Amino acid sequence: MASVKLTLSMDKHTIQIAKEVAAESNMSVSKFFKSLVTEIDKKRKKNKADMPVLTDLPEWLQQVIIATEPTADFDHKAEYHKHIEEKYGL
Repeated sequence: MASVKLTLSMDKHTIQIAKEVAAESNMSVSKFFKSLVTEIDKKRKKNKADMPVLTDLPEWLQQVIIATEPTADFDHKAEYHKHIEEKYGL
């Protein structure tokens, strides 16, 4: 892929930090910036892939789904143990 020039504007302190971090990683500021953008893009794509788009599912399944987003603080193990305690009286 051919490289294209990009001009960014930021404060001097941020530029200095970028230069220092890039130098510590033995890369140019351009390569450092590219690696940051690539990493963010990978995380973004991974987050999108974690849960299927609701419209991609069959209509009957769309009707029974309650949550369209995963619950970050839900503890599956704790809920399972709670269920087992109630079921078997442990």
